[in-house]
Amino acid sequence: MPKDNGHSTEASAEAAILSKALPYMQRYDHATVVVKYGGHAMGDPELAEIFARDIVLLKQSGVNPVVIHGGGPQIGALLDKVGIKSEFQGGLRVTDKDTMQIVEMVLAGSINKQIVASINAQGGKAVGISGKDANLMGVRKLRKQVSNPDSNIMKVVDLGFVGEPTHVDPDIVEVMIGSDLIPVIAPLGVGSDGETYNVNADTFAGAVASELRAKRLLLLTDVEGVLDKQGKLVAQLTIQEAQALIKDGTISGGMIPKIESCMSVVQSGVEAVVIINGRTPHAVLLELFTEHGAGTMVRAARNG
Repeated sequence: MPKDNGHSTEASAEAAILSKALPYMQRYDHATVVVKYGGHAMGDPELAEIFARDIVLLKQSGVNPVVIHGGGPQIGALLDKVGIKSEFQGGLRVTDKDTMQIVEMVLAGSINKQIVASINAQGGKAVGISGKDANLMGVRKLRKQVSNPDSNIMKVVDLGFVGEPTHVDPDIVEVMIGSDLIPVIAPLGVGSDGETYNVNADTFAGAVASELRAKRLLLLTDVEGVLDKQGKLVAQLTIQEAQALIKDGTISGGMIPKIESCMSVVQSGVEAVVIINGRTPHAVLLELFTEHGAGTMVRAARNG
């Protein structure tokens, strides 16, 4: 019998990891998983390559991944480069006609095609589209209420060409996931006026996941997830528990709208939504194919 050594021990450990992943792979076999890809992980070439490889592995394992991406930092960088100053209201970019042209150029152009190319370089068959293709995403102009910090009076602000979903026609996505193709979708939509609107990527991903009745929606961000008052990661939250943490101030600031969006998606029929730190290598695989997961999961109930 050959003598054991470091290489065989390492190989055995890798085989054990793969074996442990089997029941989780079976759980997601033929299931649709929507992945919102955003944050600074998109700007890191090494993490981008890891992400692309993991998406190909999901497809190869029988999962149907649907990638929806953001692009805020890249949009801001190009706007600065061409001398267009950005204005923000209530945390959302005010998007005039000139800004919208840049937004569409970056989202449906450079970023979308970079992600497609990365996935294809790893052996996948990714196809890049936007919410405008095949009328995937219908939107209406988003009207945002913000509070005046001096008077605390609420007012409605005009965000320009920023939209919110009104309906989703998933036919084009369903055709793609029913084949060997991997959809990569830019969060743009068309209004009843025929204009193109920018849609918050989290909101867009939630609407698509809901319509597809996805098993999971994974939100890759720049944070670990929800932290308790001691700064420890909260691994799982029911809707009721999440509401309580908002009420007592544990969930605050920008995490509130993200969690509220998660709750809405779960209520629409998606089994669970998970907030994950996209800067963690293999975050998607850790969440789906390991026991401990990788972020904060929001679901209707503990055994739901």
